[in-house]
Amino acid sequence: MPPPLFGIAGYKNAGKTTLVVDLVRELVARGWRVGTVKHAHHDFDIDHPGKDSQRHRAAGAVEVIVASGRRVAHIQELAGSPEPALDELVGRMTGVDLVLVEGWKSGVHPRLEVRRSAAPAAAIAGRAAGVLAIVSDAPLPGEFLPVLPRDDVPAIADFILQSLGLPGSP
Repeated sequence: MPPPLFGIAGYKNAGKTTLVVDLVRELVARGWRVGTVKHAHHDFDIDHPGKDSQRHRAAGAVEVIVASGRRVAHIQELAGSPEPALDELVGRMTGVDLVLVEGWKSGVHPRLEVRRSAAPAAAIAGRAAGVLAIVSDAPLPGEFLPVLPRDDVPAIADFILQSLGLPGSP
């Protein structure tokens, strides 16, 4: 059975990555084994020119696994195939208690919308299913969903765990 997942969504410069990092630290400190999935809207690469794995890919390998005693990385070229669905990606994760997902503004998975006063953008809440609350650095009077203060990471972590039906610690 795949681990439970919870998303952090928002527009560019809303602070999604910083919040995910803060939440991972908080949840790990509570004893949770946390995995993350990050959605990129652009071409990205974890390989660097001249590295053996990049040379394997440049030669035409469609999958490359780099393994050591400390970590494993699996690089898969899609070569025109559709991007894997979020559930499929999360299903590949093993050895974790829960998965935080950064990005994926659409979909039905539970998530928080991150808003930052210095980077105003259109609301996701109300237009996308699954948004349970908003994390903001400023009050949002009249908002129909709960608004969690950005500087209260423990409360945000509690909200996520409660939404997933998980205890405060494993």
